[in-house]
Amino acid sequence: MKLLKFNIIIFILANCWIGMAQQLPQFTQYMYNTISINPAYAGSRETFSAVGLHRSQWLGLEGGPTTQTLSVHTPLRNDRIGIGLSFINDELGYENFSYLYGDFSYTLPVGQKHKLAFGIKGGFTQYSLDQSFLNDPSIANDDFFKGFANRWSPNIGLGVFYHTNKWYLGLSAPRILNTDYNNGSDMLDYEALERISYYFTGGYVFDLSETTKLKPSVLLKATNGAPLSFDISANFLFNETFWIGAGYRINENAAAIGGIADFQISKQMRIGYAYEYPISDLRPYTSGTHEVLLMFEVFKSRRIKSPRYF
Repeated sequence: MKLLKFNIIIFILANCWIGMAQQLPQFTQYMYNTISINPAYAGSRETFSAVGLHRSQWLGLEGGPTTQTLSVHTPLRNDRIGIGLSFINDELGYENFSYLYGDFSYTLPVGQKHKLAFGIKGGFTQYSLDQSFLNDPSIANDDFFKGFANRWSPNIGLGVFYHTNKWYLGLSAPRILNTDYNNGSDMLDYEALERISYYFTGGYVFDLSETTKLKPSVLLKATNGAPLSFDISANFLFNETFWIGAGYRINENAAAIGGIADFQISKQMRIGYAYEYPISDLRPYTSGTHEVLLMFEVFKSRRIKSPRYF
């Protein structure tokens, strides 16, 4: 069984390498971590906002992905300008990726209640393989893995974000530069650490009653050399305090269903939990995916003009 699990991980890694496209990790609670994929989102919540998230994916499968993110963003005194900073640590088997990026946005009012923001992000991606893997006698002399070392590669991203207090649309490409693994060598079978991905996001808040709201949201991701991915979710909000809902991801290699629950502990703090279960070939080997989110915000009444639902 251990050998079988190891072969599954190698199969997953091979798909990433042969496809020549390393992608940013995906989250069940993507709607609360928009800054990681769209720099135009920076400052849109009209206050200082910090989000931390931990994701343990495919529990029970040795080498399954684990991801941690931390992001902060805020508007400046000129509330048309937003800035942010995000860090992502992503581990899959023996592969390790770290992303450190800064964000800048500029917002234009479009009519009385509509806003259109443009954003740019820039930073570095680090790639490495675990030393224990490189030291394994079975692969230490394999030409396929020669030349690997820790490396930081610069990249930039672009985005637009159109929103009101009831709905939003976003389009972004968080990494627009290709990064070459080979460093001039023709020994390796893959070509790029990162390839451009396009993200489309959208959501709407429906008022069902004075105490209940419904917020459906979608995320569509397209990457060169990788299957199209589509996330759809719907969350109910009760008394401006408790969110509960479900989500579904359509993906050729990793389709999944999940449940989401968020609780507004105080005006400043929210905690969230999501569970995701694969409905793909991985189903027999894992008990599912767990995701925990913590959001902290500093509110200034003079700045907040309406509730923030996204």
